[in-house]
Amino acid sequence: AGGDAGTAGGGQAIVWRNVVLMGLLHLGAVYALSLVPRAHILTLLWAYFCFLMTALGVTAGAHRLWSHRSYKAKLPLRIFLAAANSMAFQNDIYEWSRDHRVHHKYSETDADPHNARRGFFFSHIGWLFVRKHRDVIEKGRKLDFTDLLDDPVVRFQRKYYKSSVVLMCFVIPTIVPWYLWGESLWNAYFLASILRYTISLNVTWLVNSAAHMYGNRPYDKNINPRQNTLVTLGAIGEGFHNYHHTFPFDYSASELGLKFNPTTWFIDFMFWLGLVTDRKQAPKEMIQARKERTGDGSA
Repeated sequence: AGGDAGTAGGGQAIVWRNVVLMGLLHLGAVYALSLVPRAHILTLLWAYFCFLMTALGVTAGAHRLWSHRSYKAKLPLRIFLAAANSMAFQNDIYEWSRDHRVHHKYSETDADPHNARRGFFFSHIGWLFVRKHRDVIEKGRKLDFTDLLDDPVVRFQRKYYKSSVVLMCFVIPTIVPWYLWGESLWNAYFLASILRYTISLNVTWLVNSAAHMYGNRPYDKNINPRQNTLVTLGAIGEGFHNYHHTFPFDYSASELGLKFNPTTWFIDFMFWLGLVTDRKQAPKEMIQARKERTGDGSA
Protein backbone atom coordinates (compact mmCIF):
# COMPACT_ATOMS: atom_id res chain seq x y z
CA ALA A 1 0.00 0.00 0.00
CA GLY A 2 1.30 3.42 -0.95
CA GLY A 3 2.82 4.41 2.36
CA ASP A 4 -0.50 5.64 3.76
CA ALA A 5 -0.96 4.90 7.47
CA GLY A 6 -4.64 4.29 6.81
CA THR A 7 -4.12 1.36 4.46
CA ALA A 8 -2.93 -2.19 4.92
CA GLY A 9 -2.26 -5.26 2.76
CA GLY A 10 -3.47 -4.77 -0.79
CA GLY A 11 -4.58 -1.20 -0.19
CA GLN A 12 -7.25 -2.21 2.33
CA ALA A 13 -8.11 0.77 4.54
CA ILE A 14 -8.00 0.16 8.29
CA VAL A 15 -11.39 0.42 9.99
CA TRP A 16 -10.33 2.26 13.14
CA ARG A 17 -13.77 2.02 14.69
CA ASN A 18 -13.48 -1.80 14.72
CA VAL A 19 -9.92 -1.63 16.09
CA VAL A 20 -11.04 0.60 18.98
CA LEU A 21 -14.22 -1.35 19.75
CA MET A 22 -12.43 -4.74 19.69
CA GLY A 23 -9.66 -3.30 21.87
CA LEU A 24 -12.18 -2.04 24.43
CA LEU A 25 -14.12 -5.32 24.34
CA HIS A 26 -10.98 -7.35 25.07
CA LEU A 27 -9.96 -4.96 27.86
CA GLY A 28 -13.43 -5.41 29.34
CA ALA A 29 -13.04 -9.18 29.15
CA VAL A 30 -9.68 -9.06 30.95
CA TYR A 31 -11.25 -6.90 33.66
CA ALA A 32 -14.19 -9.36 33.87
CA LEU A 33 -11.78 -12.12 34.87
CA SER A 34 -11.09 -10.22 38.11
CA LEU A 35 -14.82 -10.43 38.97
CA VAL A 36 -14.96 -14.24 38.74
CA PRO A 37 -14.04 -14.90 42.42
CA ARG A 38 -16.72 -12.45 43.59
CA ALA A 39 -19.52 -13.73 41.37
CA HIS A 40 -22.30 -16.13 42.34
CA ILE A 41 -21.61 -19.67 41.14
CA LEU A 42 -24.96 -19.61 39.31
CA THR A 43 -23.79 -16.55 37.38
CA LEU A 44 -20.74 -18.44 36.13
CA LEU A 45 -22.92 -21.42 35.16
CA TRP A 46 -25.34 -19.04 33.43
CA ALA A 47 -22.46 -17.42 31.53
CA TYR A 48 -21.37 -20.87 30.34
CA PHE A 49 -24.94 -21.76 29.34
CA CYS A 50 -25.09 -18.51 27.32
CA PHE A 51 -21.75 -19.44 25.75
CA LEU A 52 -23.16 -22.81 24.60
CA MET A 53 -26.29 -21.15 23.22
CA THR A 54 -24.16 -18.54 21.46
CA ALA A 55 -22.01 -21.29 19.95
CA LEU A 56 -25.01 -23.24 18.66
CA GLY A 57 -26.37 -20.10 17.00
CA VAL A 58 -23.18 -20.09 14.94
CA THR A 59 -22.31 -23.78 14.52
CA ALA A 60 -25.73 -25.43 14.14
CA GLY A 61 -27.34 -22.26 12.79
CA ALA A 62 -25.39 -19.87 10.58
CA HIS A 63 -22.80 -22.51 9.68
CA ARG A 64 -24.28 -25.96 9.16
CA LEU A 65 -27.92 -25.01 8.49
CA TRP A 66 -27.84 -21.73 6.60
CA SER A 67 -24.36 -21.61 5.01
CA HIS A 68 -24.16 -25.25 3.94
CA ARG A 69 -27.78 -26.44 3.94
CA SER A 70 -26.49 -29.69 5.43
CA TYR A 71 -29.84 -30.44 7.08
CA LYS A 72 -33.37 -29.01 7.21
CA ALA A 73 -34.87 -27.45 10.34
CA LYS A 74 -38.54 -26.84 11.18
CA LEU A 75 -39.69 -23.32 12.04
CA PRO A 76 -39.44 -23.50 15.89
CA LEU A 77 -35.80 -24.66 15.66
CA ARG A 78 -34.95 -21.99 13.07
CA ILE A 79 -36.41 -19.32 15.38
CA PHE A 80 -34.34 -20.64 18.31
CA LEU A 81 -31.16 -20.74 16.20
CA ALA A 82 -31.77 -17.21 14.89
CA ALA A 83 -32.22 -15.92 18.47
CA ALA A 84 -29.05 -17.76 19.53
CA ASN A 85 -27.29 -16.29 16.50
CA SER A 86 -28.25 -12.77 17.62
CA MET A 87 -26.72 -13.62 21.00
CA ALA A 88 -23.50 -14.44 19.11
CA PHE A 89 -23.41 -10.93 17.52
CA GLN A 90 -21.22 -11.94 14.54
CA ASN A 91 -23.24 -10.22 11.79
CA ASP A 92 -26.71 -11.39 10.83
CA ILE A 93 -27.30 -14.85 9.38
CA TYR A 94 -27.41 -13.58 5.80
CA GLU A 95 -24.06 -11.76 6.03
CA TRP A 96 -22.37 -14.56 7.99
CA SER A 97 -23.51 -17.23 5.52
CA ARG A 98 -22.63 -15.07 2.51
CA ASP A 99 -19.07 -14.53 3.78
CA HIS A 100 -18.74 -18.20 4.68
CA ARG A 101 -19.79 -19.44 1.25
CA VAL A 102 -17.27 -17.07 -0.33
CA HIS A 103 -14.64 -18.42 2.11
CA HIS A 104 -15.29 -22.00 0.94
CA LYS A 105 -15.48 -21.18 -2.76
CA TYR A 106 -12.28 -19.09 -2.79
CA SER A 107 -10.46 -20.53 0.24
CA GLU A 108 -6.93 -19.15 0.84
CA THR A 109 -7.11 -16.56 -1.96
CA ASP A 110 -7.64 -12.79 -1.84
CA ALA A 111 -11.36 -13.49 -2.31
CA ASP A 112 -11.40 -15.40 1.01
CA PRO A 113 -12.57 -12.88 3.67
CA HIS A 114 -10.14 -14.31 6.25
CA ASN A 115 -7.42 -15.70 3.98
CA ALA A 116 -5.12 -17.78 6.22
CA ARG A 117 -2.18 -17.30 3.83
CA ARG A 118 -1.94 -13.76 5.21
CA GLY A 119 -0.97 -15.09 8.63
CA PHE A 120 -2.50 -16.03 11.95
CA PHE A 121 -3.37 -12.50 13.09
CA PHE A 122 -5.12 -11.57 9.84
CA SER A 123 -7.21 -14.76 9.65
CA HIS A 124 -8.07 -14.56 13.36
CA ILE A 125 -9.10 -10.93 13.90
CA GLY A 126 -7.12 -8.71 11.51
CA TRP A 127 -9.58 -9.23 8.65
CA LEU A 128 -12.17 -7.36 10.72
CA PHE A 129 -9.78 -4.41 11.09
CA VAL A 130 -9.57 -3.63 7.37
CA ARG A 131 -12.07 -3.05 4.58
CA LYS A 132 -12.82 -6.21 2.60
CA HIS A 133 -10.40 -6.98 -0.22
CA ARG A 134 -12.02 -6.02 -3.54
CA ASP A 135 -11.83 -9.67 -4.67
CA VAL A 136 -14.09 -10.71 -1.76
CA ILE A 137 -16.74 -8.26 -2.93
CA GLU A 138 -16.37 -8.86 -6.68
CA LYS A 139 -16.30 -12.67 -6.54
CA GLY A 140 -18.91 -12.76 -3.80
CA ARG A 141 -21.34 -11.04 -6.16
CA LYS A 142 -21.15 -14.03 -8.49
CA LEU A 143 -22.59 -16.46 -5.93
CA ASP A 144 -26.31 -17.02 -5.41
CA PHE A 145 -27.69 -16.26 -1.95
CA THR A 146 -31.40 -16.08 -2.80
CA ASP A 147 -32.10 -19.22 -0.74
CA LEU A 148 -31.10 -17.33 2.41
CA LEU A 149 -33.55 -14.48 1.89
CA ASP A 150 -36.27 -17.00 0.95
CA ASP A 151 -36.32 -17.95 4.65
CA PRO A 152 -38.63 -15.57 6.58
CA VAL A 153 -36.62 -16.21 9.77
CA VAL A 154 -33.44 -14.92 8.08
CA ARG A 155 -35.31 -11.89 6.73
CA PHE A 156 -36.85 -11.11 10.13
CA GLN A 157 -33.51 -11.39 11.95
CA ARG A 158 -31.83 -9.19 9.33
CA LYS A 159 -34.55 -6.54 9.59
CA TYR A 160 -34.45 -6.33 13.40
CA TYR A 161 -30.81 -7.30 13.83
CA LYS A 162 -29.60 -4.41 16.01
CA SER A 163 -32.45 -4.62 18.50
CA SER A 164 -32.22 -8.43 18.61
CA VAL A 165 -28.49 -8.19 19.40
CA VAL A 166 -29.06 -5.67 22.21
CA LEU A 167 -31.70 -7.96 23.70
CA MET A 168 -30.02 -11.35 23.20
CA CYS A 169 -26.32 -10.51 23.55
CA PHE A 170 -26.48 -7.91 26.32
CA VAL A 171 -29.86 -7.43 28.06
CA ILE A 172 -31.05 -11.01 28.70
CA PRO A 173 -27.62 -12.37 29.82
CA THR A 174 -27.37 -9.44 32.28
CA ILE A 175 -30.94 -9.33 33.60
CA VAL A 176 -31.42 -13.05 34.36
CA PRO A 177 -28.70 -13.39 37.08
CA TRP A 178 -29.76 -10.07 38.64
CA TYR A 179 -33.46 -10.92 38.71
CA LEU A 180 -33.34 -14.63 39.58
CA TRP A 181 -30.58 -14.85 42.20
CA GLY A 182 -29.66 -11.29 43.10
CA GLU A 183 -26.34 -11.00 41.27
CA SER A 184 -25.16 -7.41 40.81
CA LEU A 185 -25.91 -5.96 37.37
CA TRP A 186 -22.21 -5.08 37.11
CA ASN A 187 -21.02 -8.69 37.60
CA ALA A 188 -23.78 -10.09 35.40
CA TYR A 189 -22.99 -7.67 32.58
CA PHE A 190 -19.24 -8.21 32.57
CA LEU A 191 -19.35 -11.99 32.99
CA ALA A 192 -22.44 -13.21 31.10
CA SER A 193 -22.24 -10.54 28.40
CA ILE A 194 -18.73 -9.12 27.89
CA LEU A 195 -16.53 -12.06 28.91
CA ARG A 196 -18.85 -14.66 27.34
CA TYR A 197 -19.11 -12.66 24.11
CA THR A 198 -15.33 -12.13 23.84
CA ILE A 199 -14.54 -15.81 24.43
CA SER A 200 -17.16 -16.95 21.92
CA LEU A 201 -15.76 -14.57 19.28
CA ASN A 202 -12.22 -15.88 19.73
CA VAL A 203 -13.35 -19.49 19.67
CA THR A 204 -15.11 -18.90 16.33
CA TRP A 205 -12.07 -17.05 14.97
CA LEU A 206 -9.80 -19.95 15.90
CA VAL A 207 -11.62 -22.01 13.25
CA ASN A 208 -10.43 -19.44 10.67
CA SER A 209 -6.88 -19.15 12.05
CA ALA A 210 -5.59 -22.15 14.05
CA ALA A 211 -7.69 -24.75 12.20
CA HIS A 212 -6.23 -23.49 8.91
CA MET A 213 -2.62 -23.73 10.17
CA TYR A 214 -2.07 -26.37 12.86
CA GLY A 215 -3.00 -30.04 12.70
CA ASN A 216 -3.05 -33.03 10.35
CA ARG A 217 -4.78 -33.41 6.97
CA PRO A 218 -6.06 -36.99 6.70
CA TYR A 219 -8.62 -36.21 3.97
CA ASP A 220 -6.90 -33.74 1.67
CA LYS A 221 -3.25 -32.75 2.11
CA ASN A 222 -3.53 -30.24 -0.77
CA ILE A 223 -5.66 -27.75 1.16
CA ASN A 224 -4.80 -25.65 4.21
CA PRO A 225 -7.62 -26.56 6.66
CA ARG A 226 -6.62 -29.13 9.28
CA GLN A 227 -7.99 -31.32 12.04
CA ASN A 228 -7.40 -29.38 15.27
CA THR A 229 -8.42 -30.97 18.58
CA LEU A 230 -8.21 -27.80 20.69
CA VAL A 231 -10.43 -25.89 18.27
CA THR A 232 -12.89 -28.79 18.31
CA LEU A 233 -13.14 -28.56 22.10
CA GLY A 234 -13.64 -24.80 22.09
CA ALA A 235 -15.92 -24.55 19.07
CA ILE A 236 -18.10 -27.51 20.11
CA GLY A 237 -17.21 -29.72 17.15
CA GLU A 238 -16.00 -27.34 14.44
CA GLY A 239 -12.30 -28.22 14.53
CA PHE A 240 -12.42 -31.23 12.20
CA HIS A 241 -11.64 -28.68 9.55
CA ASN A 242 -9.79 -30.73 6.95
CA TYR A 243 -12.82 -33.01 6.84
CA HIS A 244 -15.24 -30.09 6.67
CA HIS A 245 -13.51 -28.41 3.71
CA THR A 246 -13.31 -31.78 1.94
CA PHE A 247 -16.99 -32.64 2.55
CA PRO A 248 -18.68 -29.28 3.30
CA PHE A 249 -22.18 -30.72 2.76
CA ASP A 250 -21.89 -33.16 5.70
CA TYR A 251 -24.14 -32.03 8.59
CA SER A 252 -21.70 -33.39 11.18
CA ALA A 253 -18.68 -31.47 9.81
CA SER A 254 -16.68 -34.55 10.88
CA GLU A 255 -16.64 -38.30 10.57
CA LEU A 256 -19.26 -39.71 12.89
CA GLY A 257 -18.29 -41.96 15.73
CA LEU A 258 -17.47 -41.24 19.33
CA LYS A 259 -15.56 -38.07 18.52
CA PHE A 260 -16.36 -34.92 20.47
CA ASN A 261 -18.94 -33.02 18.45
CA PRO A 262 -21.65 -31.40 20.63
CA THR A 263 -23.15 -29.55 17.64
CA THR A 264 -23.81 -32.89 15.96
CA TRP A 265 -25.31 -34.25 19.18
CA PHE A 266 -27.60 -31.21 19.30
CA ILE A 267 -28.73 -31.67 15.68
CA ASP A 268 -29.28 -35.41 16.30
CA PHE A 269 -31.34 -34.62 19.41
CA MET A 270 -33.45 -32.16 17.39
CA PHE A 271 -33.87 -34.91 14.76
CA TRP A 272 -35.12 -37.21 17.52
CA LEU A 273 -37.60 -34.50 18.55
CA GLY A 274 -38.79 -34.26 14.94
CA LEU A 275 -37.47 -30.72 14.37
CA VAL A 276 -34.70 -31.76 11.95
CA THR A 277 -34.93 -33.69 8.67
CA ASP A 278 -32.68 -34.50 5.70
CA ARG A 279 -29.31 -34.72 7.46
CA LYS A 280 -26.72 -35.02 4.68
CA GLN A 281 -23.72 -37.28 5.20
CA ALA A 282 -20.67 -38.36 3.23
CA PRO A 283 -20.82 -42.17 2.70
CA LYS A 284 -18.08 -44.18 4.42
CA GLU A 285 -16.80 -45.51 1.08
CA MET A 286 -16.45 -41.97 -0.29
CA ILE A 287 -14.53 -40.86 2.82
CA GLN A 288 -12.20 -43.88 2.67
CA ALA A 289 -11.53 -43.42 -1.05
CA ARG A 290 -10.75 -39.75 -0.53
CA LYS A 291 -8.38 -40.49 2.36
CA GLU A 292 -6.45 -42.96 0.20
CA ARG A 293 -6.34 -40.60 -2.79
CA THR A 294 -5.49 -37.23 -1.24
CA GLY A 295 -4.96 -37.72 2.51
CA ASP A 296 -1.65 -37.27 4.32
CA GLY A 297 -1.84 -40.80 5.76
CA SER A 298 -2.31 -39.62 9.34
CA ALA A 299 -5.65 -41.35 9.89
